[in-house]
Amino acid sequence: MSHPDCRLNLRPLGTPRGVSSVVGPHGVGASPGDKKAKSKSVRGKKKSIFETYMSKEDVSEGLKRGTLIQGVLRINPKKFHEAFIPSPDGDRDIFIDGVVARNRALNGDLVVVKLLPEEQWKVIKPESNDKETEGTDELDLPKELCGSHLPQQSVKGYNDSPDVIIEAQFDDSDSEDGHGNTQNVLVDGVQKLSVCVHDKGKEDADAPITKDESTSMSQDTRVLSEKSLQRSAKVVYILDKKHSRAATGFLKLLADKNSELFRKYALFSPSDHRVPRIYVPLKDCPQDFVTRPKDYANTLFICRIVDWKEDSNFALGHLAKSLGQAGEIEPETEGILTEYGVDFSDFSSEVLDCLPQGLPWTIPPEEFSKRRDLRKDCIFTIDPSTARDLDDALSCKPLADGNFEVGVHIADVSYFVPEGSPLDKVAAERATSVYLVQKVVPMLPRLLCEELCSLHPMTDKLTFSVIWTLTPEGKILGEWFGRTIIRSCTKLSYEHAQSMIESLTKKIPEKELPPISPEHTSEEVHQAVLNLHGIAKELRKQRFVDGALRLDQLKLAFTLDHETGLPQGCHIYEYRDSNKLVEEFMLLANMAVAHKTYRAFPERALLRRHPPPQTKMLNDLMEFCDQMGLPMDFSSAGALNKSLTKTFGDDKYSLARKEVLTNMCSRPMQMALYFCSGTLRDQAQFRHYALNVPLYTHFTSPIRRFADVLVHRLLAATLGYRELPDLEPDALQKQADHCNDRRMASKRVQELSTGLFFAILVKESGPLESEAMVLGVLNQAFDVLVLRYGVQKRVYCNTHRAASTAHCAFTCVSPNPLLGSPPSLSAIWGFLAQGHTSVEDGSTAQGP
Repeated sequence: MSHPDCRLNLRPLGTPRGVSSVVGPHGVGASPGDKKAKSKSVRGKKKSIFETYMSKEDVSEGLKRGTLIQGVLRINPKKFHEAFIPSPDGDRDIFIDGVVARNRALNGDLVVVKLLPEEQWKVIKPESNDKETEGTDELDLPKELCGSHLPQQSVKGYNDSPDVIIEAQFDDSDSEDGHGNTQNVLVDGVQKLSVCVHDKGKEDADAPITKDESTSMSQDTRVLSEKSLQRSAKVVYILDKKHSRAATGFLKLLADKNSELFRKYALFSPSDHRVPRIYVPLKDCPQDFVTRPKDYANTLFICRIVDWKEDSNFALGHLAKSLGQAGEIEPETEGILTEYGVDFSDFSSEVLDCLPQGLPWTIPPEEFSKRRDLRKDCIFTIDPSTARDLDDALSCKPLADGNFEVGVHIADVSYFVPEGSPLDKVAAERATSVYLVQKVVPMLPRLLCEELCSLHPMTDKLTFSVIWTLTPEGKILGEWFGRTIIRSCTKLSYEHAQSMIESLTKKIPEKELPPISPEHTSEEVHQAVLNLHGIAKELRKQRFVDGALRLDQLKLAFTLDHETGLPQGCHIYEYRDSNKLVEEFMLLANMAVAHKTYRAFPERALLRRHPPPQTKMLNDLMEFCDQMGLPMDFSSAGALNKSLTKTFGDDKYSLARKEVLTNMCSRPMQMALYFCSGTLRDQAQFRHYALNVPLYTHFTSPIRRFADVLVHRLLAATLGYRELPDLEPDALQKQADHCNDRRMASKRVQELSTGLFFAILVKESGPLESEAMVLGVLNQAFDVLVLRYGVQKRVYCNTHRAASTAHCAFTCVSPNPLLGSPPSLSAIWGFLAQGHTSVEDGSTAQGP
């Protein structure tokens, strides 16, 4: 996993530079001011490479008639000349072949496409891996599908007492519906931000890409079964340019020093190959760039696309700034944030003026008359030990009849964020806090996040509470919603709560616990945690009986050096009973608020739905499992959960096989979405597939999610505290769409941050050995899941270079993803050689 001459190179392994051969190699084609590019047949007029976009009127009419289809564009990071949009009917994705067909749209854009004639549709080879026929999905999956079940393993050779522990961000208490990319946590993270040998001599690899044979249509289309065809299309319009149009990358001089272009432009080469190469004016570049270009060979820049003409392979751009050396944490992090459009600037004075000015702030006396006073109750927070924005607290009071009064108390953020204020507008625009490995980019100013709203112990705080009367079995006997004032008695970490759960009768020494307010005892807090745990177990058991689904997934956490900030080691985040305890009550509160607000305002409720899996991908997976002899039931979320639970044992090998199947099962899953109830007429579509509930929303994390702030306002109107927010259903849906977009971007940034730190860890630490299991076999490569780290890697079968290409020493525990006993690495090669690929002929494997 390391090499003496390696550096961080932000590009997918095996991906050549350049564009699809339908466009021609980079450096060819019309460009700004390039007189040589003029067509000889049409004097004075450049030849167009891309089609002119259709008019808005024609697009609108085509969408109504069904002759055009809209969808979010996904460009395959491993084969960037391939792109896809989801099929409206849930069938196989619609294929967009090459840069020309993509027509200047970028990854994530909302595009309109026109289907090509059937003879131009993609032919899928029977032996090709299914993953090659679908886009590499950047899914935003509900976090109840994510967790971890493999035992925690530390990396050999690391300091056992690291300076700083950075806990995995499970979106804190949002494990009910936070979003791990369960297809592969680092699918475009570690692979894109991978440690690799600098490929000297290939920086300007302008050779055309040889298109995969499976993308060209044979003339015998009539004899091909429908299953062998994938609908293909071209982009005719961009409805919404959701991509930020910003990219990180490197500056180069143009190849032709005698051209007119050479004196005006430099070439910006994006690290992300899904973004085109960009001409930037030399006046944007460092003054000595032309004379000393090698000085900047490893300098990371940010460039923004300002235009992309129909007659040019290249976009035009503006060089925004120099970030610093590639491979260093802060420059790379700033690049990631900029590429995904995350606003990490300081809050303006206009925004900060909206906050209380007289500090320390105290609750105004009039609020005590408007709220239920719970300051004497035993209320506490349970969070990661490093958390500073504490937005949820719990309470559990035993009742005389043997039942319990259980409360979920959420920071009343909406009190501090006046509707329509500059603070409200910036929070709505940011829509979410963004969690990186080493820091947080907050949605709200730190004074709000970490002081005014954060539920710190032994301090009076404004909250919005849901309080139930529950039986020990978790049956709801009564329910109350309202604004409250609390005084948390202590700040528990997940580790504190876990030690209490594991110590049923034994008292925990005071020195092992955080400070507790004098009004309450450690025994009282301990008993409350045990009571909550008992009820949570019952709630959880009932949820899965009722048909919920969870796809356990590995998640990395890092230990960082206190002085350098560099990663010292990593481990799998352990999701334990204390996490599950918080999860259950957050789920319960979110469902309760969803029902309450929807009953009151059926046209204005902001809810969260999770659509069922994509039909075609699910059918393919069902067929695969049948062929492998696996008794899997995909008829419902609950049936799938039971299959995954019962199919495998609990030995190490079985758990590894389960991890592979879990990875496969996650691929058809769709992302969960915020929506306004008044804009979706079919109530069946309101359902949350993974939770298997009819109504769900987000209420429990308003410090870091703007959707929750909107839900708080709606709940306040439901209870008569305020007027209904002045948002028509269409306007609320527009805000919901924006929250969805920013949540997806936030998740991608979090994954890329994890990938960056893991890549640096590997680079700094030398070779890491780990067992891996084969996920799938392609024509010239195979994918493995590195079990210790939950990282997926592609190994290319290029004679003896295959192992070094993957930059890791693997012990592959299975040649077949799901069956058979563990073989040696040589057995893998033997398996691959049997008709799948040749590892003897010395041919160069082209990275897919």
